[in-house]
Amino acid sequence: MQDAWLNRAKAVLPAGGFGNFDPSIVVREGHGARVWDENGKEYVDYLISSGPMILGHDHPEVIEAVREQLGKGMTFFASNARGIELAEVICQAVPCAEQLRYLSTGGEADMYALRLARAHTGRDKILKFEGGYHGMSAEAMISIFPDRLENFPNGIADSAGLPAGVRESVLVAPFNDEAFVRQILAEHGDEIAAVIVEPLQRLVPPEPGFLEALREETSKRGIVLIFDEIVTGFRLAYGGAQERYGVVPDLCTLGKIVGGGFPLAVVAGKAEIMAHFDKAAVGRAGFTPQIGTLSGNPVAAVAGLKTLEILRRAGSYEQISRRGEAVMAMLRRALDPLGVAYQIVGDPVLFDVVFSARPVRDYRGVAGGDQALSARFNALLRERGILKPASKIYASLALTEADMAWTEDAIAHAAAHLLDS
Repeated sequence: MQDAWLNRAKAVLPAGGFGNFDPSIVVREGHGARVWDENGKEYVDYLISSGPMILGHDHPEVIEAVREQLGKGMTFFASNARGIELAEVICQAVPCAEQLRYLSTGGEADMYALRLARAHTGRDKILKFEGGYHGMSAEAMISIFPDRLENFPNGIADSAGLPAGVRESVLVAPFNDEAFVRQILAEHGDEIAAVIVEPLQRLVPPEPGFLEALREETSKRGIVLIFDEIVTGFRLAYGGAQERYGVVPDLCTLGKIVGGGFPLAVVAGKAEIMAHFDKAAVGRAGFTPQIGTLSGNPVAAVAGLKTLEILRRAGSYEQISRRGEAVMAMLRRALDPLGVAYQIVGDPVLFDVVFSARPVRDYRGVAGGDQALSARFNALLRERGILKPASKIYASLALTEADMAWTEDAIAHAAAHLLDS
């Protein structure tokens, strides 16, 4: 059955897939922390749609909220009460969020955040960090996953079709290198509109003082600090990385969890910067138009409202962390006896194994791991019914004791055969 779908996909989809994930698997359905492919094979799901399904699939309360809204209308283009209500909840939860605007994807949110920063400062350049993922806009495609090294702050265009001038408008720094950031901002600070950063970059946590240094330097130089919290928002804590690390940016972007499994994203921040979306407040010269057909649609809004309500309940985040910590412990028990250099990088809610003896503090540390060994480990896990991204494990609230037992068996199997010739 799956082979038939794969053949049909190859006829109508470039590379036979949607561009997001391994196209050799076609998912049929998901319930709780499990998904099934079109052959009926069952998996414990640590992909969770690349993060949004933190409650698991088909959570009954989310389904009921969506079903009720469907009977009232799916999208209106005009403002709606549920979208306004969700905006209130987000602004109460996220430290930097005085106001927000909705979009449909995280990539759009990041694009608009950069545009707001340029409108607010009158400057053109952006500073980002090598390996940081900020969607698919032209600026975001500079040094997102470079396969060759370039001297900082020069970036590498990681896509065809980018305008020639984009590379010159983006400066690139190594994540967690406070001294380099201070140096580059001292040299170029009056040209830089924004510093954009994933506060936990892909897997790599910020070292003590790094985010604080970004806040200090950007404040001193009138640069807009943007936290890309598409992944970390409502995952690292209810208030996201800002709550977890105690550093408040000028703008942030949110997505994934805030839509409860439906397309919805947010750019949020200080009212004086968000005012550039209000022509009456800033005038024609400072106005930044922003329109989206499905932005803030009520179906996504009610799914987001219910998801955030559930996450606010006592013990939710502790439960997700406990499940992640349990999987981390399983990995250590299985891999330690092999004598293979490895480390578990990340946070209990979002982590993975990097097969390397070198300290992992930035993109080059992750990329310098044994990629072939990682690919083999992932393939062995897939054989035993674990679905995960190439370089992440997302813990979810839906994981049960049965899922944990399944996971431990799969990890033991993968470790036992990892070094087979």
